[in-house]
Amino acid sequence: MAESVVRTEKRAGVPGARGAPEAFPFPERPRLLEGVRAYGLIMAMWVRSTMAYRASFAMTVFGDFAVTAFDFVTILLMFSHVDALGGYTLQEIALLYGVSATAFGLCDLLLGSMDRVGRRVRDGTLDTLLVRPVPVLAQVAADRFALRRLGRITQGLLVLGYALVSLDIAWTPLKVLMLPMMVVSGAAIFGAIFVAGAAFQFVAQDASEVQNSFTYGGTTLLQYPPTIFGADLVRGVTFVVPLAFVSWLPALYVLDREYPVDLPEWVAFLPPLVAVACWGLAGIAWRAGLRAYRSTGS
Repeated sequence: MAESVVRTEKRAGVPGARGAPEAFPFPERPRLLEGVRAYGLIMAMWVRSTMAYRASFAMTVFGDFAVTAFDFVTILLMFSHVDALGGYTLQEIALLYGVSATAFGLCDLLLGSMDRVGRRVRDGTLDTLLVRPVPVLAQVAADRFALRRLGRITQGLLVLGYALVSLDIAWTPLKVLMLPMMVVSGAAIFGAIFVAGAAFQFVAQDASEVQNSFTYGGTTLLQYPPTIFGADLVRGVTFVVPLAFVSWLPALYVLDREYPVDLPEWVAFLPPLVAVACWGLAGIAWRAGLRAYRSTGS
């Protein structure tokens, strides 16, 4: 009996057992890498499912493109009656629009399913995610991955391209680097808001519209110049919910425009740090919400 126990301990790699190896033969992957791997596998599954009906996929991508294009058509209609909006030309607003729309579209593609957390909490289907040996956040984020959202990204990129071609910008190396930084950091900031909003749904259970007011509503806000909004609102999206770091602050640096709130010029380079800070807070909120979750029992 004792000999069989020792043999079992050897196979399990129990530290301290006679003849046991120094480490487990199959070390666990870091939690982050495991989550990324799981996300990729789930995403690939949904992409394969989507591409099984290519005509339907093409129509839904075009539909997303057309629906989001109406936002910019609205701006074009405004400029058919005015020469400037809040002191900004059509091309300058197109830059603000293109950056925010592209950043949000990228985030919506990768994390757009986060608003389903409240529904899962209510119907108890979140339990099926908890019993799997994969981070819950990765499962929720990749659930029903919608490749059709490429239409929103394409539309944002086209408007951004139009702005860059038509604007007379005094380009410098910093301004050139600012463009991809704005898109990537902006998508990360929106992503942190998605995760924080999903964490809030563990408590509220039906707060997807509250989350959407900061995500979908936030990108609509950023598509217009800050000069048309009240000073309190501008301060709120700068110091409370830092949406201004998605496009307003760095884009106004590119345009050589002053920000309505008196801030030093170097804050335009802070979006990556703001994104990291936002993800840190969102991660804390997500873990707290997950620990507070109580199954429906159904």
